[in-house]
Amino acid sequence: MSILKKFVIFLAILVVILPMGAYGYVWFKLKDMHDPNLQNDSLSNLDYKNEKGITNILLMGIDARPGETASRSDAMMILTIDSVHKSIKLTSLARDSYVDIPGHGMQKLTHAYAYGKAELLIKTIEQNFNIDLNYYATVDFESFMYIIDTVGGVKVNVKKGYIREMNKFIPETYKWNTNENKGSIKYITTSGEQILNGYQALAFSRIRHNDTAFDRDGRQREVMQSMLSSVKTLSLTKYPELVNSVLPYVKTNMKPTEIMGMAMTVLQIGDFNIKQFEFPIDDGVNSKGGIYGSAGWVLRFDDDSLKYLHDFIFSDKEYKDNL
Repeated sequence: MSILKKFVIFLAILVVILPMGAYGYVWFKLKDMHDPNLQNDSLSNLDYKNEKGITNILLMGIDARPGETASRSDAMMILTIDSVHKSIKLTSLARDSYVDIPGHGMQKLTHAYAYGKAELLIKTIEQNFNIDLNYYATVDFESFMYIIDTVGGVKVNVKKGYIREMNKFIPETYKWNTNENKGSIKYITTSGEQILNGYQALAFSRIRHNDTAFDRDGRQREVMQSMLSSVKTLSLTKYPELVNSVLPYVKTNMKPTEIMGMAMTVLQIGDFNIKQFEFPIDDGVNSKGGIYGSAGWVLRFDDDSLKYLHDFIFSDKEYKDNL
């Protein structure tokens, strides 16, 4: 799995950048993504920190491979649409964060979805990070490849040390891509800035052993930013294909009216430059990583560091501005 958690940003941005004449088509398609069965009491209760004009959407990238039924939330991000400070923000929550999962005790955050799907993950995040979530969406990783291919690939910087790891994953991601027009398999042969196709970009996002989990999140955001740039310049004739490539893999509790409303808010903000933050803060002071008990390698954060998370989401202060 990889970047897919971030992908519902695309849903809001997609509607915003579409010409007005295409709204009817998008509206019809958005209805197919709404699942009325995806209800969650935690979302309607305002028990944790929240502020009027600031909407927080949990994006979950689900890591079930083709044919698998059990899955974890391999990627978790909070998309914040902030009409108070006129900004769009993206907060990555480390999958190895050491948290109290209701009914299951202290474990890695990524396990919450496997235990109780979206409902338990939402409760876990709200209780441990003291933030009210307003909406959520789950995105299956498979959609990632098809979207990348539809927009013509993504431009990223492939470091020399990534090549071997990427090529290790490429046969697997190539097999997962069921597009009959995907062509013959192509490996990465050079480093530097280059355009990756869908299965190559998925391999790029999945690299684990060359650097840290935070670096992995950074690669995923790099892919996402490139994807959004490609969408903004995409020909209108490509939008039906783009929207159709998303539908089978995204489920959300957001109704079309709510997505369109958020899209209009983003349009009024007028700035697609997404501010980014990682939490916990992996600096050895605000959090400490290491093997802990039976949980394996985890990242234990200081509760006092929640101030920086809240400042970013609700006060539009970046971490460096608090130092």
